[in-house]
Amino acid sequence: MAYFEKITGAEKLKGFVITILFVVMAVMFGFMTAKKGMMIPIFLVVLPIAGAYLTILFLNPRIGIKSFLCYCFFVTALSRYVPGVPYGLGMDGLLVLSFLAIFFGGFRKTDWSPVKNDLCALALIWFILNILELGNPYGGSPLGWFYGFRAAGLYWFLVTIVTFMLLRKKKDLDTFILIFIGISALGTLWGIRQFLFGVDPMEQRWLDAGAAKTHVLFGKLRVFSFYSDAGQFGASQAHVGLISVLLALGPFSWTKRIIFGGIGLLILYGMLISGTRGALFVVFAGVFIYLILTKEIKILIIGAIFGGGAFFILKFTSIGSGNAEIVRLRTALDPNDASFQERLKNQNILKEYLSSRPFGTGVGTIGTWGVKYNEHKFISQIPPDSLFVKVWAEYGIVGFLLWFGIQMYVLGKSSGIIWNIRDPVLKQKLMALTAGSAGILFASYGNEVQNQMPTSAIVYMSWVFVFMAPRWEIEEEVRLEKTKQEEETEEA
Repeated sequence: MAYFEKITGAEKLKGFVITILFVVMAVMFGFMTAKKGMMIPIFLVVLPIAGAYLTILFLNPRIGIKSFLCYCFFVTALSRYVPGVPYGLGMDGLLVLSFLAIFFGGFRKTDWSPVKNDLCALALIWFILNILELGNPYGGSPLGWFYGFRAAGLYWFLVTIVTFMLLRKKKDLDTFILIFIGISALGTLWGIRQFLFGVDPMEQRWLDAGAAKTHVLFGKLRVFSFYSDAGQFGASQAHVGLISVLLALGPFSWTKRIIFGGIGLLILYGMLISGTRGALFVVFAGVFIYLILTKEIKILIIGAIFGGGAFFILKFTSIGSGNAEIVRLRTALDPNDASFQERLKNQNILKEYLSSRPFGTGVGTIGTWGVKYNEHKFISQIPPDSLFVKVWAEYGIVGFLLWFGIQMYVLGKSSGIIWNIRDPVLKQKLMALTAGSAGILFASYGNEVQNQMPTSAIVYMSWVFVFMAPRWEIEEEVRLEKTKQEEETEEA
């Protein structure tokens, strides 16, 4: 016989109330969806996923910095397909959450020794200067400062600190390399799809909104993949393609060499179809630094011959003139190029304007954020075109000398570290990363690339891994010595 408990009136009322609440919530969310679009249902789907992710991140903070690296590649693509959301702030969120997770993981028990180094000190100095620039008497909108500060100082500081704290193992270096090479290769394939079959409707909408002026030249598309624009796509492809090809030259198995070499050439093809002229200097400068890091005179001479030959072909011959991508690269070496002459003209204007402003005009007063938030300022109407010029304009000659000095110090110390590394495999990885970062720095003289994602994340994290390498060597020596002593004890 089945027994059923009698349902009380209170329980019936409770069930009725819950049903009414669900109906009211459904109507409310339906009304909000009609008003705000698909953002509301997307929010409802994302909310529980975000909650689960936050739980995992605070249990394992390393997930945060790795997620940040991946997210940097796709942040612009998200805005094309689901517009209206400030996806850029997601990068800030991931870094800040990773930083907070370190604290909540046990502040007193946390080993902070990894951040007690000169690289973190330099990042902190630059971070403080950016804060002080908020009080620049020539500065403009606080919103312009905020958005400019994120790319110029905040990411540099947080990425450096968080990477030192969370990615301390040698295997983390391998994970880092595989992530950015793998996603970059995916970006190349995405770009090839655009090159061969055209853009999709969402990408076309982005072009129609104004991007076509710079991305469709003489009827040819400058491929941009899922990056912010063709300039950043080309520079990033040159950066990562160079690193991959240099890894193929290392003391690895032939299988790994072929894989690295093949992927590297594929990614460099992505650089070619981007139509980004400045990307060429990433490769030239990176290869030159790599040859110096090898300390092999014969290799340096052979590399110089090949590099000089490539330069000669582009500069003094018409070989490849039937290819639109090669023709555009060739214009990068033409001093009479109209674009180059316009840049010189703008720099002369800035030279006179900044002569009485040794600390510049403030962060966010020139470039994208200058146009958006400081349109009333004279300097906002002058395109910087170059990261060097932008730093000079925003921080003045004083800030520029500090910034450039930091860049040279990091490059110089990285070179010294690499020359003292004995592990040939680790040394090759560090040489590839340093050559890539150096290439980006020199290419930033002509374009604003080092402070754009995902390039800046890769550069800052590359610096950290190079500076961590000596500790890995010491740990390996200690481990080998301990093993040796244990073996001697057993024999005795």
